[in-house]
Amino acid sequence: MAAQVTIFAGPEMPLIRLQKFLSEAGVCSRRKGEDHIRSGHVTVNGEVVTILGTKVDPDSDTVHLNGQLVVRSERLVYVMLNKPQRVVTSCRHRGEPVVTDLVDLPQRLFPVGRLDKDSTGLLLMTNDGRIHHRLSHPSFDHDKEYDVTVQQPIDEAGLTAMRKGVRLSGVMTRPARVSRISAKRFTIVLKEGRNRQIRRMVEKVGNRVVRLHRIRVADLKLEGLGKGEWRHLTKGEVRQLLNTLQLNDHR
Repeated sequence: MAAQVTIFAGPEMPLIRLQKFLSEAGVCSRRKGEDHIRSGHVTVNGEVVTILGTKVDPDSDTVHLNGQLVVRSERLVYVMLNKPQRVVTSCRHRGEPVVTDLVDLPQRLFPVGRLDKDSTGLLLMTNDGRIHHRLSHPSFDHDKEYDVTVQQPIDEAGLTAMRKGVRLSGVMTRPARVSRISAKRFTIVLKEGRNRQIRRMVEKVGNRVVRLHRIRVADLKLEGLGKGEWRHLTKGEVRQLLNTLQLNDHR
């Protein structure tokens, strides 16, 4: 029996007409979608829908055409954000500002990797799960470079210790590339990303981080963005990133 389905949208994605959903999924034209709906070929959340005015939430509703699941193709988006202090990367911290609040786009983007609340700098955000996996998973070696300022002048022995690796929670850190900028400032390039790793490494050599700013992830460099500003990656940057991550089948 055909029924009109009442569907509620979440805050991330507006409702769209069912025939538009079918068209954007690439299964048929919008007009042909209307024919399918009238003929009872389409179900939403398990119920047959024949009313053309029915709207769906692309994020939460399940649509089938002739028994086949319909998935709407979503444009892949790649964004670089200069994360400011006091903004978190995880929505688990209720009541605190989240990086996703800073990027006003209709797509649901996810931060790649972490930057703790007090750290600033380059944060890649995307809806491309392949990149999220490659840059977040410890089995893939990709550089992350940071500009670090510490409380007290750091001697060469401290920098050398971080280059060779220090023991954190019983496990040695991997060798890192460390370059001095001034008495209290240096850059460090890591290929791993343990929780608050740089801060803990600096504490291990008897100092304390007062500023931690990420300036590069893989081939992406943070340039030309003020605090809290973001931009889309250029086509060239996306192509280079996909090549670096061996994801050349970009769609």
